[in-house]
Amino acid sequence: MYAMQYELTLPADYDMGIIRRRMATRGPALDDFPGLGFKAYLVRDRADGSPVNAYAPFYLWHDTAGMNRFLWGGGGFQGIVRDFGRPAVRHWTGVGHEPGPDRAATPTTAVRHTEPVPEGADLAELAERELATLRRRAAEPGTHSVTLAIDPYRWELVRLTLRTGDPAAAVVTVTKEATQEAGAGATAYEVLHLSRPGLDDLPTGRHW
Repeated sequence: MYAMQYELTLPADYDMGIIRRRMATRGPALDDFPGLGFKAYLVRDRADGSPVNAYAPFYLWHDTAGMNRFLWGGGGFQGIVRDFGRPAVRHWTGVGHEPGPDRAATPTTAVRHTEPVPEGADLAELAERELATLRRRAAEPGTHSVTLAIDPYRWELVRLTLRTGDPAAAVVTVTKEATQEAGAGATAYEVLHLSRPGLDDLPTGRHW
């Protein structure tokens, strides 16, 4: 299981309606992409109170084969490169995934937390603690799913929580959760579309 994200930061006066129309017409193209667990089409919009305009899709792959087909095999990424230039693509090794009580609904917001792994931390204990947090967050009302992954080069954890409900509430959620987790970086997004061809086949709980 592998997580992946790239972010296109757009000009402050960019018409985000262009991105919204693009997702409405092109989003379903990955609804049956082989090897893809899910792709959340995420945006940040200054009109909704975000400090920046951005398109930042988040992917969860079953394995690297599907990810490679997307990046190298003409699986859609070339359209991004053609229209916006080639973005840096972050990727993380999957640690865990947990569906929530709203797993059958369509998520409307996403909150991404990133935080460094402390120097000298017991990695086994850290993983168990984070997996316990994963299960607790996934059980919260309004949660679609929670995914946890790690970058072992930068030693950085990333957790993506997909939620249902009012998109405007995401800003409040970010503030609350960032306060609860000192030092954690939190970013809120609106979800424009969710492609989920292999979502139901993703392993739950720990991924090792």
